[in-house]
Amino acid sequence: MVSALGMTAVLGGCGSTGSSDVTLRLVAADYGDSSANSSQKYWDSLVKEYESKHPGVKIDVSVYSWNDVDRKVKEMVDAGKAPDLAQIGAYADYAAAGKLYPASDLLSIRTQADFLSQLSDAGQWNHTQYGIPFAASTRVLFYNKTLFAQAGITPPTTWDELAADAKALKDKGVKYPYALPLGPEEAQAETMQWLLSGTTGGNGGNGYTDDVGTYTIDSAQNVETFTWLKDDLVDKGLTGPVAPGRLNRATAFAAFADGQVGMLNGHPTLIQQAQKKGVKFGMVPMPGRTGTARASMGVTDWMMAFKQNGHRDQIGDFLDFVYSEKNVLDFSREYGLLPVTGSASNTMSDSDSPSDAALHPFLDQLPTSELYPVGKTSWATVSAAVKQDIGQAVAPGGDPAGVLTRLQATATAADSGNGS
Repeated sequence: MVSALGMTAVLGGCGSTGSSDVTLRLVAADYGDSSANSSQKYWDSLVKEYESKHPGVKIDVSVYSWNDVDRKVKEMVDAGKAPDLAQIGAYADYAAAGKLYPASDLLSIRTQADFLSQLSDAGQWNHTQYGIPFAASTRVLFYNKTLFAQAGITPPTTWDELAADAKALKDKGVKYPYALPLGPEEAQAETMQWLLSGTTGGNGGNGYTDDVGTYTIDSAQNVETFTWLKDDLVDKGLTGPVAPGRLNRATAFAAFADGQVGMLNGHPTLIQQAQKKGVKFGMVPMPGRTGTARASMGVTDWMMAFKQNGHRDQIGDFLDFVYSEKNVLDFSREYGLLPVTGSASNTMSDSDSPSDAALHPFLDQLPTSELYPVGKTSWATVSAAVKQDIGQAVAPGGDPAGVLTRLQATATAADSGNGS
């Protein structure tokens, strides 16, 4: 599916001399968990198909692990050797530094219009979209059906029910009645899901920020949320033998797959992990204070295009190809992630294949999901502080209000220092 805009760019390149040959460099993150399903294979196949139809353009793809990819791109940019394209975790710093093309300079109108609107909006810095959504996920509450049946309980829809279920699971000897990973790996995610689930209507309490993007980490509502977590779950021994501040997401997921966890917040990759170990599980929306949480947490990874080398037309044409419905679906299905475009989302929603159907609970959450404040250049600093400190809020003798107040001070200072 090549847009009219894309065809113009292609025809312009094909009709000229060999001097128009262009090599685009793309640095991408690896979504695979082994060499067998490395993202390098996905990109190699995609590039081979694209290059066969565009003899004047070569795409050079380098894939790095999530542990390294953001740093690799930063090193390239700092050395004055920015790639043409980067598919990584954050875009705002590069946008603020004036290094990126706006999405509207690259993509056909058709491609732009196909993105899910809340993901496109999250890609904006200073009211202009620079971050192009690449992959998305949301969170739902996973529960172990076998352990729930043994305890004679049903999935919770409120916090009180969650605490009661956790107590029933503990009484049956379950190691982690509710796994609460507030360790440094991904504490910012578990934290945000709980902040969102504490919303009791109105417009306030949307996670880390309010509706106009001001940090509200120490809001009364957020303090109430972490006070409840400490008093009603952690202090009562309902979160397992490892202190939440030392429990990482990967460890919690592995324990769920081993049948040791009653409930936890999970994203789509946990499906395959649990199925491989034969765990019978169910998925329901995250409980809220008095009913289903108003919003789930959404996460999006980003594609961005650097201006340094030019090549705007070739970059745009390649991206129109990357974001065709077929290619978006292929990637999403390969890695158990949610499509970022309306066309691919609709196709997946309408599909009753087992793998697509498994993602339907996450797809259902996506339209109302809330994302990290990724359009703020201060978010990286705030996220790092949350990862380091939030576990202290629920530790023995911990002070939720004090910890959230310190995090708010960090956020306010970072915001005023960086702009947003």
